[in-house]
Amino acid sequence: MTTETARRQDGPDGEDGDGFWAPGRSVLWRYRGNATDRVHICRPVTVVRDDAELLAVWMAPGTECVRPVLEDGGPVHLEPLATRYLRPRTTAVSQWWGTGVLKLVRPGEPWSVWLFWERGWRFKNWYVNLEEPVRRWSGGVDSEDHFLDITVQPDRSWQWRDEDEFAEAQRAGLMTPHQAGRVLEAGERAVEVIERWGSPFCDGWEDWRPDPSWPVPELPADWDRSPSR
Repeated sequence: MTTETARRQDGPDGEDGDGFWAPGRSVLWRYRGNATDRVHICRPVTVVRDDAELLAVWMAPGTECVRPVLEDGGPVHLEPLATRYLRPRTTAVSQWWGTGVLKLVRPGEPWSVWLFWERGWRFKNWYVNLEEPVRRWSGGVDSEDHFLDITVQPDRSWQWRDEDEFAEAQRAGLMTPHQAGRVLEAGERAVEVIERWGSPFCDGWEDWRPDPSWPVPELPADWDRSPSR
């Protein structure tokens, strides 16, 4: 299905007759800042599949994205961990220069699964991003990142990622002990899925390729608008 065909079939809010977005539709994948309702990450993506079981979207190389930066414009990841979550932040727009990312999320699940490739479509790894279950709205989906992540290699081995940031976020007051416990429980459930090689790992998404007719989605000027239905 071409992008133009998908647009013709879309309903009032870019959804088809079943209330789901048609393949080729451009939507926003956003994250709120922790302990705030302000959006600090926004990535325009193209819908690959959207139904009652799964939302799959493609973030193309060269996509203009909103990312958090320190108030002076410095990169967050270069700030020492002890002060990383204490210094004031703002947002900046930059292009996604790596290879594209396929993102998969199931309704109500407290994580999404991302697929990465090397150049030439050599599959690199899966990445389990622990987060709030996504909230759908007319322009896309919103969530909140939970710091702790899991990488999964093609040989099915896995490892925790960013445990230091997860601990520091709790010390900085961005996550209560109760919330942190829920995140750990979600991570353990994700590990169970990985170890039994359940969906989406067993579904062959590493062999998926984007429709070459899809344009790179544009970042709208009102990317931080309030969700609406």
